[in-house]
Amino acid sequence: MGFVLRAFSNGIDGVFIGACHLNECNYITHGNYQALNMVLLLKKIMERIGLNPQRLRIQFMSGAEANIFVESTNDFIKKIKELGPIGKSEGIEKNELNTRLEKVKKLVPYIKVVKNEKLGTRLETHEEYENFFTRDEIDKLFDEMFSYYIDPLKCQACTTCARRCPMDAIISAKGEVHIIDQDKCIRCGSCFEACPPRFGAITNITGEVPPPLPEGQRAIIKKGKEKEVA
Repeated sequence: MGFVLRAFSNGIDGVFIGACHLNECNYITHGNYQALNMVLLLKKIMERIGLNPQRLRIQFMSGAEANIFVESTNDFIKKIKELGPIGKSEGIEKNELNTRLEKVKKLVPYIKVVKNEKLGTRLETHEEYENFFTRDEIDKLFDEMFSYYIDPLKCQACTTCARRCPMDAIISAKGEVHIIDQDKCIRCGSCFEACPPRFGAITNITGEVPPPLPEGQRAIIKKGKEKEVA
């Protein structure tokens, strides 16, 4: 999904994906099913941000079917020429288009986490393709997006979450409650998985995230020391 969005961000007018026939993949993972689901999902997301979903296509074929490759790519090129430059026929200014694409690109890890189970579904018929992802489902995905939050009453400043964060989005001063920078966070869930169960300081919440503690009020007392004081 990220590669397709990057292509559009770089001004590519259409993306064509060639894949092996379903159920004929040489690898046990059968990644072409996931590729299909990613395309179906991304097409719905493209509709949401105002892009024509016909700018993205997946075609299944074998290495021996050169005729299908030629016919399908030529047909796709013809369609893209009819649509014209990306954003122009949709009435979206270049800067606005890049803003919308960047927003979706940042959410790719979050989308994969939320839709992980569904993305692994093996669809068999074209009838299943059409309504596999609905517009309401996509709207809910964006409008009810959750965020990860570190509970200041549970954080023990172990720095485990900060070390696992791929975006360096966790402020982790020594001996202080850790804080997630929501502008940097890509909602991949790495911090949630890394937080030691005995602390359970990280949770996901929908809606507005509580503001971080003011600087100077973030110092913590280790749980062991609390017991000694008591």
